[in-house]
Amino acid sequence: MATLSLIPLAKISPYSRRLSRCDVVRFASPFTGTLNLITVPKSVSRVPAMVSPLEAISGFPANLLDLLRASPATWESSIASNLVIFTLGSPLLLSGLSALGMGSAFLLGVLTWRAFEAPGFFLVATYFVVGTAVTKLKIAQKEALGVAEKRMGRRGLGSVIGSSAAGCACALLSIYSVGGSAFSEIWRLAFVASFCTKLSDTVSSEIGKAYGKTAYLVTTFKVVPRGTEGAVSVEGTIAGLLASVLLSTISYFMGEVSAPQAAICVLASQLANIGESFIGAAFQEKDGFQWLNNDVVNVANISIGSILAVLMQLLIFDGWR
Repeated sequence: MATLSLIPLAKISPYSRRLSRCDVVRFASPFTGTLNLITVPKSVSRVPAMVSPLEAISGFPANLLDLLRASPATWESSIASNLVIFTLGSPLLLSGLSALGMGSAFLLGVLTWRAFEAPGFFLVATYFVVGTAVTKLKIAQKEALGVAEKRMGRRGLGSVIGSSAAGCACALLSIYSVGGSAFSEIWRLAFVASFCTKLSDTVSSEIGKAYGKTAYLVTTFKVVPRGTEGAVSVEGTIAGLLASVLLSTISYFMGEVSAPQAAICVLASQLANIGESFIGAAFQEKDGFQWLNNDVVNVANISIGSILAVLMQLLIFDGWR
């Protein structure tokens, strides 16, 4: 026989269903079968309810979407965005990167998203897609000549660092607001210039090795075999210039740089690539410079491109204002 009792609200388990504002609520105990009358003070609108695992899981996609759309970007949103992108794009990424290369690229992606959000990340993604495509052009021919990238064109840890060291430095400078708001635009410009420089270098080198009819040593203009350090070709040079124009134009339309700054990035990239060719021809593979491998030269190249872009902005364009 069921009994009737009054139970103070304080004794109700927090796991109970939410209670609406009222004086008395019917409560059937699942354990005793007792029909209880619960007194609810007028000042209480509801008792917090524990969210069930099913409700938490059902809300996960919406929470993730909110995290991905966070603006300005946070470390959490940057990591989440890269996890999603790297998971969905893993087949393409693995075709162009080794395991270590992919890990370092993930770190680059997180830094880029945190500093420059989706537009900056799209810029790096464009560099990767175009760079991977030209690297694999006529890969069999390049391997026969001994000038192809290792691992069937898949870039490793050293290559990723060589391609992104300057960009990562710019991202960190931007994240921690080095120089204050006055320098935020400078770090963004230097970031874009570094990748314009690297894409131009990659495209000019790979197109030159695949389609260049004649390669010239930049220091003497002597004809040398394709793939020689410090050698340039007409086909590769034109392709590299167009690649730089492409990436700087994308940066302009993504709002990363202004039109004059896009022009700065193109000019800085070409000057940096000429400098890199001189470094390669004069020092690389020479006695006493065995440490000067492609990755080290690449770091020097993109650093020169970034520095030149900043100097042009500060000394030329800002000087005219």
